[in-house]
Amino acid sequence: MPEVESHVVVEPGVEFPVPAQGELWTVGAVILNHRGEAFAQRRSPDRRLFPDTWDIVGGHVEPGESPIQALTREVEEETGWRLRSVRRLLGTTSWTGDDGGGLRHEADYLVEVDGDLDRPVLEWTKHSAYDWFGPADLHRLKENRSPGDFLIHDLIAKVVQQEQEQEQAQS
Repeated sequence: MPEVESHVVVEPGVEFPVPAQGELWTVGAVILNHRGEAFAQRRSPDRRLFPDTWDIVGGHVEPGESPIQALTREVEEETGWRLRSVRRLLGTTSWTGDDGGGLRHEADYLVEVDGDLDRPVLEWTKHSAYDWFGPADLHRLKENRSPGDFLIHDLIAKVVQQEQEQEQAQS
């Protein structure tokens, strides 16, 4: 089991990758509000990697850092919120960016956070906007993405749909 920040609850069965020597890993967090909408932020147009596109909260696992530590740090740095729990692993993927940085592996998680969801504290040098995405808004996640490059759209669409189905099953 990876080292976990003491205030973060990791649900049973949630796994974290153990990066091999030389592998580049990133982590991502899908954060939902009480309406079941997912948080995304628009990357600034001058970003080297995926400029002017919508993205989930996350980033690179730094040397000496575990994936859960990176997830905790990225949530706080990018939103000002505090990671409360990791509900489930949404999946892992490998991708090569358009920045020449090589192959990266990514683990994405559904998480819960503490903080004022109406007032995220964005890193304005890296992000130009934020929004909450429900079923009617999902098409916007494809803005400025190449055809076939809909990882963020597909990830958020799947989570939003699963949450709606779960809510309907409970009512």
